Amino acid sequence: MRLGILGGTFDPPHFGHLRTAEEVGEFLKLKKVYLLPSKNPPHKKRRRITDFHQRLEMLKLAIEGSDFLDILDIEGKRPGYSYTIDTLREIVSEGYFGKDPEIYFILGIDAFLEIDTWKDYQRLFEYANFVVVKRPGYEDKAIGEILVKLGIRGIGVEDSSSFYLATGKKILFVTVTYMDISSSKIRELVKKGKSISFLLPEKVKNYILEKELYK
Repeated sequence: MRLGILGGTFDPPHFGHLRTAEEVGEFLKLKKVYLLPSKNPPHKKRRRITDFHQRLEMLKLAIEGSDFLDILDIEGKRPGYSYTIDTLREIVSEGYFGKDPEIYFILGIDAFLEIDTWKDYQRLFEYANFVVVKRPGYEDKAIGEILVKLGIRGIGVEDSSSFYLATGKKILFVTVTYMDISSSKIRELVKKGKSISFLLPEKVKNYILEKELYK
């Protein structure tokens, strides 16, 4: 069973998140893609993050009606910082998706280039394949440098975008429809009292305005 996991703070979720999940899932022929909201991300210490349950509610509204996208709220049930290694280990050891699922962890190129700052980052590739979404402005040279820095030695390369690791897992680099939308931009627009229409699902927009988030 091939499943995708797209992690993030989703503060708030927007069309960039949803379209990325949709396109990666279709490209890799995944059965389902789970959106994984981080309860207490260690890399976001500098700003106040919206309450987890409110972000979870926005995600539910964002994917309403989709049979392909789902939500995995595992980190909301765990105390302390939300580390990806702990989440992947728990998913596999607890058999969340049955026996031996083929998991594809989806992340942006900006996050991947900082993956050596993640907890136990070298063990991440024991639990899941990694799908790195490329974006304009990031050169292939930077990708090569981080692979060397991680000490990753592919045992086989299908093409310039696929690396097969000694753990049996893969790192795949994919390109999806680029949308110049970010959660930080949406928060800033709300703070300035400007429109956020057509940047995120209408129900999510209404929730933000109703709860007076990001004021």
